[in-house]
Amino acid sequence: MGIATADEDDPFEEQRERAENPMRRLFTEYGGENKLAFVVGLLSSIVARVLDLMPPVLLALAVDTIFYDERAFSIWLVPDAWLPTTTTGQLYLSAALIGVAFFGGAAFHWTRNWGWNSFAQHIQHRVRTDTYDKMQRLNMEFFADKQTGEMMSILSNDVNRLERFLNDGMNSAFRLGVMVIGIAAILLYWNWQLAVITLGVVPVIGYVTHKFIQTIQPKYADVRSSVGAVNSRLENNLGGIQVIKTSNTEDYESDRVDDVSQDYFDANWDAIGTRIKFFPALRVLAGVGFVVTFVLGGVWVITYQTTGTAPFFFSGELTPGQFVGFILFTQRFIWPMAQFGQIINMYQRAYASSARIFGLMDEPSRIAEDPDADDLAVDDGDVVYDDVTFGYDDSETIVEDISFEVDGGETLALVGPTGAGKSTVLKLLLRMYDVDEGGISIDGQDLRDVTIPSLREHVGYVSQDTFLFYGTVEENLTYGTFGSTREEVVEAAKAAEAHEFIQNLPDGYDTEVGERGVKLSGGQRQRISIARAILKDPEILVLDEATSDVDTETEMLIQRSLDELTEDRTTFAIAHRLSTIKDADQIVVLEGGRIVERGSHEELIGEDGLYAHLWGVQAGEIDELPEEFVERASKRQARVEATDDD
Repeated sequence: MGIATADEDDPFEEQRERAENPMRRLFTEYGGENKLAFVVGLLSSIVARVLDLMPPVLLALAVDTIFYDERAFSIWLVPDAWLPTTTTGQLYLSAALIGVAFFGGAAFHWTRNWGWNSFAQHIQHRVRTDTYDKMQRLNMEFFADKQTGEMMSILSNDVNRLERFLNDGMNSAFRLGVMVIGIAAILLYWNWQLAVITLGVVPVIGYVTHKFIQTIQPKYADVRSSVGAVNSRLENNLGGIQVIKTSNTEDYESDRVDDVSQDYFDANWDAIGTRIKFFPALRVLAGVGFVVTFVLGGVWVITYQTTGTAPFFFSGELTPGQFVGFILFTQRFIWPMAQFGQIINMYQRAYASSARIFGLMDEPSRIAEDPDADDLAVDDGDVVYDDVTFGYDDSETIVEDISFEVDGGETLALVGPTGAGKSTVLKLLLRMYDVDEGGISIDGQDLRDVTIPSLREHVGYVSQDTFLFYGTVEENLTYGTFGSTREEVVEAAKAAEAHEFIQNLPDGYDTEVGERGVKLSGGQRQRISIARAILKDPEILVLDEATSDVDTETEMLIQRSLDELTEDRTTFAIAHRLSTIKDADQIVVLEGGRIVERGSHEELIGEDGLYAHLWGVQAGEIDELPEEFVERASKRQARVEATDDD
């Protein structure tokens, strides 16, 4: 079976092309755990379809033996001595066997559905959870050029396509195989000459199906591409609903949604137009096959009944019962063949989805953890950056030749203009990324030689972009320290100046914060984030603009608590408001990814360099700044892009 046509604008094209034999991997890596369900589904499918073929065979037998007395009453694999000799007994036995076929078929259809559904659902569950687990462990740079909607498509749409193929597709495939092979064998056994006529439409159906697949696949690719565009647009708009409302751009955004929705409508309607022509065409072919079989078979039966010879180019006898069986089986035979196109379509979609899934699972991680790595042990909390250089992918270097030492319990502040690389320097400490050159160590242990979980267990991180999960205030406070008691939670909230506003919420610590904490203000979210770090009680603390979203008075209160929090632990702080870090033990000034100044607040003010000028800006001494500083600031801002890191 060939590889499915690639989706246009597939954001995971690189991963998809890297995956080898994805469908084989699906069955070898996940099918073995569900062998029982697979075997039950497979065997039940075969038995159920065989039982489905029994009623027409028994009806044909009854017509010839009971009603027309054309031949002796006999049943395959049953000794004649066991069969009744009277027509009434033969009629009752035929009816009983037909009833057994129907009831037995119903039972095996149930076990068939149980088997295939169990097989598909268990694999769907495992694939989704394994894919998510792999996805959340990928490097941050992987997420930089992927939209949330695109990654959700892997976890939702692609995994669901696999489930549909494993359940509906494989179920239909085995049904198709049993029905086509079984019916063809019965017809050829009864009368090979008429069977050749009846089966003659099969190659035509196969050709039409092949052309349908060739035509529909590019259209399905357009549909999938347009679905991604709709999801991305809706995700962006719903995420930015506040900006839309405050900008009074509802009409503008409605038009943009209308445009992408119209593109989806056009692409989907084009595919629908092709699909709704295909199935009526198959019905026409099925009808032609049925009519030809009915006419030739009917003439054959009538001619033989009246003259004792076969008409046209036929030879031998066609009994009325066989003719009835041919008519019944022709109807049952053609429609499964028509489903062949749907099965191929489901397979190709599942192939493309499995390629994306396994391509993602095989995504190499730039941060490779040594399998023999030891857990980080923090005693003093000394941190050393030794000639650290780093750049994202193959892009220009972000930070270069960064070197400094921080003794345990000291506070180091990183300052500098936007885009200087401050946040990148501290993300390297958490191994969100790995350095390209140089090294970082804690208490003499290179970060690349310790396990990542143990490293992040000892480092608390408070970001300027505070994220709260959907849930209660307490659930967000205890995230990462799930065993904390209510008393410990309250103490941490008090230290972050959050306890008072939490008490004033409708349900206190049990108040739902909404998606991303939308029910709370930016300052409230930030204080909860700080309380979360306090509750973690890490040996090393990273504060990345930790008070950027609070007012001056609240900042003063939080800063007082942070001073107590940082007193006995190694602390790194980034701040645009230099007043919050002027008491730091060390201040490192970055510009263009390099260290340009370092020292205490008083020393840097005395040097009258970049730090002193930034201090002057915040002190309102803009008219006193040198023209060279203003020009450099203007050029820096011109180079800053939306994705630049502070």
